[in-house]
Order: sequence, then structure tokens, then C-alpha cells
Amino acid sequence: MTDTIFALASGGSRAAISVLRLSGAGSGPALRRLAGGLPAPRQASLRHLRHPEGGELLDQALVLWFPGPASYTGEDAAELHLHGGRAVLEGVSEALLGLGLRPAEAGEFTRRAFLSGRMDLTAAEGIADLIAAETAAQRRQALRQAGGALARRYEGWSARLTRLLAHQEAAIEFAEDGLPNDLEAEVRSSAMVLAAEMQGHLAEGGRGERLREGLWVVILGAPNAGKSSLLNALAGREAAIVSARAGTTRDIVEVRLELGGVPVWLADTAGLRETPDEIEAEGVRRARRRADEADLRIALFAADQPPDAATLALLDEATLVVASKVDLAPPARLPGGRQPLAISVRDGTGLEEFRRRLDQLAAERAGLTDEASLTRPRHRAALDEAVSWLDEAAAAPMPELTAEALRAALRALGRLTGRVGVEAVLDVVFGDFCIGK
Repeated sequence: MTDTIFALASGGSRAAISVLRLSGAGSGPALRRLAGGLPAPRQASLRHLRHPEGGELLDQALVLWFPGPASYTGEDAAELHLHGGRAVLEGVSEALLGLGLRPAEAGEFTRRAFLSGRMDLTAAEGIADLIAAETAAQRRQALRQAGGALARRYEGWSARLTRLLAHQEAAIEFAEDGLPNDLEAEVRSSAMVLAAEMQGHLAEGGRGERLREGLWVVILGAPNAGKSSLLNALAGREAAIVSARAGTTRDIVEVRLELGGVPVWLADTAGLRETPDEIEAEGVRRARRRADEADLRIALFAADQPPDAATLALLDEATLVVASKVDLAPPARLPGGRQPLAISVRDGTGLEEFRRRLDQLAAERAGLTDEASLTRPRHRAALDEAVSWLDEAAAAPMPELTAEALRAALRALGRLTGRVGVEAVLDVVFGDFCIGK
């Protein structure tokens, strides 16, 4: 972090404006050399940018100056709003290189913001998710995380855990100083309560991860049930080959689309049947495997054919059951009296209702909510570890082992935000008990 860095902060394609961002102790001196001085902090100023060697005019640009620590990275920083031509950007970049600045590495601005305490790790991940967001729901989730919603929850748990550890340490080290007799029992009880709250957070079913990465929706059914036609209708294009010949689809055909604000991978699969054809049989195996992994399954039955046993065997309460080709025959009730949604891709019957139902199910599977949800496997792993240590703390046979388990739980929780230290424990020990007066 001793270097001063620069990078293009706007898109790399041809545009009217290119934004060049600088960060580091050399930002101010570089701006003085290029723009002839520093503008007022956080106010745009129109300046002529000149090459430090020879004074050649490089561009007329808007210049902004952000003295640290009140900047994105916490360092002195600046932005140059240049005209978007490649020659302009190359000329200014060459001048900055000549002044000793270097190009930033991927994510280095946000890394510096984290290292300087401007944000925690979850907020940094939220910013990355916001840049990658494809749907409104992803945008809202990323904004909540970038705004510190997850950090506030995790730091609240860390503060409570820090207090428990401090109390346990005090009970061990200062047992003769008139501390409450039930202090250790209270620590164990509070550890169990905290573990239950974390378990509730983990039990959200990975909804934040699903929303961030996308749901997998699989269309299953017998050959010629209309799976490929349904995929094409939902995708709005001819993504899969449609033929009256059974077994046309032998591998999984995937398309990306949005359902109810949730990104979705929709997969068409091989028709479920026994077949001597080795390639088609492999396609059926892949279809069954994808069905086991899917977040949502669509079981398709052709109205003009009797329900096939292979598809019926995959039905459960979470499967959306659909009868296709109802322009040829009325839909039949399935065993158990289950009534499928009736559609026809040919004349559009029921497709609007089917799409509404899919939107609803996708939103339910992703768990769209205003609450902050964990969004990455590392969050889940750290919380699982913290819960395990809290359980061990509550059951430890010795006070010292309870303290060690609490300390390990605090370290695991601290990995979520990147903030954990012994000073916080000491502050609580001496602040709560006034030891050493």
C-alpha cells in the first residue's frame, strides 16, 4: 500500500467519458503536475491536463480530489473524468506512469478500502456482487450487503461473543475478586442462545447463495412430452431442436433467463425411458442426476399420452407438474388426484399462468426478502465452525476449555468480516469489571 495506483474505473468500450481513478500518497502530487493544482475537496473542477514533461495538452477534463481518510480507499485519491478516446486515455496513463504511479491490480482499490478499515470483507463482497448483478433482486441483495447489513449482524454476534469470552476469562483469572457466582453458568447459557441464532441463519436454506449464483430449473418427462418446445417458449428462441422423433434430445440443453427477478439456468433433458441406445441411455442418466441436483423440477406429461412411470417416480410436493399439448386432448388427473397445470405451446393456452407460477416458485426458492442472507460458501463454513465451537463451549468440562472454545468461535466469526483481535476482549474485561483499580 506504499505505491500510488491508477486504473480505468469506467467500462473499457468506446464511450463519451472515461473515468480514471487514482489512490495513494502520490495522488495529490500527480494531480498538481497534471492539472496545475488541487481542486477543492469533493468538488468537480474543469482543468486542462498537461504532460509533466514538455507541457503538451492531453485533455480538458473534470478533476475531483478526495483527501484521505474521507475517500473510497481511505487514502488520498482522485478521479479524472476524461474524454473517452483511446488516445486520451493512453496519453494520460503514460504521464501517470512517468510520475511513478503504477496500474492497479484487480480488486486493489477495494482491498485497500478493507485494509484501511473503510469496509469489512462482506461489504467488499457485496460490491463485487453489485458489479456482477444481472437482475433487480440481485442488485437489492448486493446493495444490502455492500451497505453493511451482513456486517452488522455478524459484528453484533462478535460483540456478544467477545463479552462472553471476557466474562469467562474474568471468572478464571479473578475468581477471588467478588465476581458473581453464576457467571460461568450464564456464559454457557448465553453461548447456547448465540449458537441457536447462528443455526437459524444457516437454516435459511442457502437463499442468498441461490440468488447470487442462480437457480437450476430442470424440465423432465417422457420422450415427445414437449420438453424442448417448452424450453424454447420460455427462452423466446429456438434453443433446443424440436422433432416428432422420440429421443431427439440426448444431452442437457441449458438456457439462461430471469424468473421473478431471479437468475435461472433452465435445462431441457433427455426423455426418461429405457433404451438400448448407449448415447441416449447416457442422456437419461444425466437427466436423472440433474433432477437430483435441481432447485426446482418441472415434470411434463403429454395430455395425449398416458402418464409414464419414470416421470411419476420423480414427483414430490416440490415438483411443478404440467400437462402439455392440451390442444390435442384434455389433461388427465395423475395418480393421487394431483391436477397438473394445463398448457399448450402451440396455441399459447395456459402459458401466461404457467409463467406466473414459475416466477412465484423461483422467488420462493431464492427466498427474496429484505433480510440480509449469507451469500457465499465461506460464510456458511465460518458460521458452521463458530456454531461447533459454541456447542463445545457449552459442554466443556473445565472453565479453561470453555474459554478456549469461545476464543476459537470468535476467530471463526471474525473471518467473516476480517476483524477480530485480543484488544476487544481486554477492553470488555477491564471495562465491565473495573479490575485493577
